[in-house]
Parts: sequence; structure tokens; C-alpha cells
Amino acid sequence: MHIHILGICGTFMGGIALLARAAGFRVTGCDANVYPPMSTQLEEQGIGLTEGYAAEQIKLNPDIFVVGNAISRGNPLLEEILARNLPYVSGPQWLAEHVLRDKWVLGVAGTHGKTTTTSLLAWILEYAGLNPGFLVGGVPQNFGISARLTDSPFFVIEADEYDTAFCDKRSKFIHYRPRTAILNNLEFDHADIFVDIAAIETQFHHLVRTLPNNGLIVANGGEDSLRRVLARGCWTSLEWFNVPDGWQAGEADADGHFEIIHAGRSLGSTSLTLPGAHNRANAVAAIAAARHAGVPPEQALRALEQFEGVKRRLEVRGETHGVTVYDDFAHHPTAIAATIAGLRGVMNGDAGRIVAVLEPRSNTMKLGAMKAQLPNSLSGADKVFCYANNLGWDAAEALAPLGDKAKVSSNLSELVAAVVAQASPGDRILVMSNGSFGGVHDLLLAALNPD
Repeated sequence: MHIHILGICGTFMGGIALLARAAGFRVTGCDANVYPPMSTQLEEQGIGLTEGYAAEQIKLNPDIFVVGNAISRGNPLLEEILARNLPYVSGPQWLAEHVLRDKWVLGVAGTHGKTTTTSLLAWILEYAGLNPGFLVGGVPQNFGISARLTDSPFFVIEADEYDTAFCDKRSKFIHYRPRTAILNNLEFDHADIFVDIAAIETQFHHLVRTLPNNGLIVANGGEDSLRRVLARGCWTSLEWFNVPDGWQAGEADADGHFEIIHAGRSLGSTSLTLPGAHNRANAVAAIAAARHAGVPPEQALRALEQFEGVKRRLEVRGETHGVTVYDDFAHHPTAIAATIAGLRGVMNGDAGRIVAVLEPRSNTMKLGAMKAQLPNSLSGADKVFCYANNLGWDAAEALAPLGDKAKVSSNLSELVAAVVAQASPGDRILVMSNGSFGGVHDLLLAALNPD
């Protein structure tokens, strides 16, 4: 069977391509920008790539077109597919029908922490010898790839609440029908498709309605939004984390070790390369979900000690002249604040500063839906630089409460020069964006080391 994927270089659709190829399908695809690293991964797997969405691609004559959710009406290839009544399907639906149908699916949902928690869970199952398949919206360092297919009954997937495709406005995770589900948190996001948090809660409850009675929900008890979701009805066993009578992570000591506590009883201690209370909570949720799949918590604790992290999650991109440059995917105010707090914890009281470099790039950020929350979320940084590129709102006005420590620029070269002019030995430059940010990490490192 031959599938042709529209939008193949996105993380999710590229992952589907890799899974389909591993399952024996012939796979081709197209994207507006065919670029590394995803293009390299795909080409190494023998997947043919086409630049752009020319209607002539129908001559490839695939058995079905798989349409990514970045593809909208007006796209030339999509319009030709519709005009000729050719078979097409969304990425999540194709995945559900051809990969997930006979699997024990472990899905990780939530506004924040999905990629990290999915990676943690996949690694715990791998460490335990369960050889899981997975699809992650990032690259877990222990695996070096974002997706794989195995003969294991277990499949771990990042369960996104964003909509499925132009033709299906349900959240992607509705298609996955997990047996084990982590509900990490739930805040307002994706202002381009959801009018308010109640609309997102409805989608989460649609997910809950698909879980079997022999499944398990692992939910964050500190989130009122999730309690509202589950109060609508729950037909599946439920375990809470972040609550005293459920699963908890203790405080980390100076060496980064912390206890895992269940129902008031310590299960032992572990450590994690990723700092911050939010990542300890992610780890607790992964341990609880892994236990449902048969992994004893004691074994999961040992697995966490060997977890190598995830690309673009407080990833060190380089160090020069005493200045360290980090890359992080944070783009929602809650995630921004948690990332800064996590980095501050790593610094362990040393004299260095955190220089935050932010690109408000997500659709929600571009709409300005979160601009009022930005000053507070960035308050833990010592200096703040914001790249105001194609925003529909005044970033300087929004960040005015931060006073002189915040600078705004719409020119990337000027932004880099301003950051470098401020940097001193011992500083941590924390770059936060859900995109490539124009390669700013390498630009900063080069400018910091002109020799």
C-alpha cells in the first residue's frame, strides 16, 4: 500500500511516516519546506520527499493521501484531491486504524509536559524490557528518534488536544483510544481553535469517554480543570498524583535526589537530569502509568536515573567564555515560568544570571491571548529579550511591567547583538520558542566567541 503524506516534515506527520515505513508501507510525502532534521530522517528511511503542494502530485497515484492538520482549504494538492474525489484520511485516523488498533496504548495528554512525560514513560518501559513502540513530539535522547514501531503490545503516544485536520475538528487524542492515560494538566491554550478553557475541557472529557473500564487514568490532582473534567463522568479506574493521598514527588536535595511517595509510603528515591518540580511531577505520572503496564515502581526509579532528557527541553546547546546557551520549547506562560524556575534550581545559588530570550511564536501567543501573563512568567529571569516578529500586539507595552530588564526587538541580528552585549561569564542564556527561532542559538554562540 502506498500512502502520500501532506505536511510530512512536521514532527507528528514525520513520525507517522516513519511508523508507516516500518510497517511495510510505501511512503512518500510533501511539505512547503523540506528541511533537516526531519527531512534527513525520512530520506534515510527511503521516503521520497517533494517540495511544495503542486496538484501534479496526484500522478503519484497513492492508495490514500494522509493529510496533516497544517493543511487547509486552498492548498492546491488538497483542492485537487477533493475535486477528483480521491481517498484521503487524517494523520491521527490513519495511525489509529493501521498502528494502534491492536496495541495497549498509553497516551499522555495535557497542556504542558506531554513530550517529556511521554519520553519518560517510553524509557521506563524500555528499561523494563517491554520494547514499546512510541510517537513523541520531540526526540528523547535515550532513543535518538521521535517514533518507532516494534512487535511489543505496548505503544506510548503523545496525545495532543489540537484539532485533527481540516475535515475533523475533534482533538487528535480522540482517535487513539488509550487503555492507560495520563492527564498532566489543563490550561487555556490554542486560542486559534478554542474559545475558552471550557471548550478544551469538553475535548478532554471526550477522551475520558473512550477509555475502557479495565484501563487507568493518572490525573493531576492539583488541577481544578481536570477535576471538573472527571466530575462529568468517569468509567475507568483513577489514580491522582500531586496530592497527599495519591502519588507525590518529594523535594530534590542538593544532589538532585528525591523520593517517590504513594499513598503516604515512600517507594524509594531517584534522580532526574531534568530539573524542576514540574519535571518531578512528570516523572511521578510516568511511574504510575508504567505500573499499570506491569513495571514495578522500584524498577521505574532505576530507569529514571538513566533518563538522558529530551531535545529542546533545557538542552545545552553550547558554552563559550563562561556563558551557557540553553534551548527550550517553552511558549506558554506557565511553561515559561516553570522552565526559568527549573534552571534557577540547577544553578544552585551561584552568582550567574538567567538571560531569557523569548520568541512568542505559537498561534496563541501571536494572537496576544497570553500577553498579560508574560511579565509575571518572565519575572524569575534577570534579563529578558523578546523577539517581536510578526506579532499582532505591542510586545514592549506588554512587557513594560518588567521595567528596564526587558528589551524588545523585531530584528534578529539586533537582538543577538543586544544579548551578547549584556552577557557575562556565569550567565545562562535561556532561549524559549516552539520554532527554530532563526537559528538564534548558533548565532549567539558564534557572536559570543568571535575568535
